[in-house]
Amino acid sequence: MIPTETIDTLERSWKALSELGAELTEAEWKTATDLPGWTVQDNLAHLVGIERMLQGLAPTEHRASPRDYVRNPIGESNEHFVDSMRALPGAEVLQQWNELVDLRVRTLREGDDTYFAREMLTPTGPGTLADFLSIRILDCWLHEQDMRRAVGRPGHLNGPAAEHTVDRLIRTIPIVVGKRAGTPDGGAVVIDITDGVSRHIVCEVQEGRAKIVASPTTARLATITLSTEAFVVLAAGRRTADQVAATVAGDGELGRRVLSQFNMMI
Repeated sequence: MIPTETIDTLERSWKALSELGAELTEAEWKTATDLPGWTVQDNLAHLVGIERMLQGLAPTEHRASPRDYVRNPIGESNEHFVDSMRALPGAEVLQQWNELVDLRVRTLREGDDTYFAREMLTPTGPGTLADFLSIRILDCWLHEQDMRRAVGRPGHLNGPAAEHTVDRLIRTIPIVVGKRAGTPDGGAVVIDITDGVSRHIVCEVQEGRAKIVASPTTARLATITLSTEAFVVLAAGRRTADQVAATVAGDGELGRRVLSQFNMMI
């Protein structure tokens, strides 16, 4: 099946990155972001590298020097391409991005069922190209937000790409509430996300297993309220709980434990 909705959302996300990039000064391109060692420009260069790979274009032969923040082979591979573009002006990286986006959109629009069903390794394990593209929405939107926070240009906190990303991250909440935060059996934690992608999440623990339910059937122990941006920076591991604004009602200690374990991309 051709993932038309995924392609549409990806195209909108890519164009949002292009529009943001068109506003940036060279100083803003070189501004540090929440990702250790990476500037605004580095975030876009990373996306260029991944989309080149998916397009089947040749990888870089450049090799970056060791960095303290690179801790695994995937990070090392990413760093090689990012570092290969660090000496370029931001506007040139943006031009390469725009040209690549045009190519990627044409390729995806022309793909058939067989093309999208081909098996490949995705960031979450074995899957298909369609699965990988679904994850690309999350990655592209998160890096767009990394860039926006760094230069103080908030935006694009709602719409299909934002909703897709938030809903994918929500899948991990049972692990956070149950296993990591140790919510007691028979208790529920409610998480309300506001100011962008509004979501009301009820996660309860029954017989030692946490799960998301439509409404509590057990005691509501804590209610956490935070904005879409706060949820995203916590869930994506960009910042820690003491660096974001969130309110906790009910069991404050439990609520703080949940927030402290919110990184879903470890």
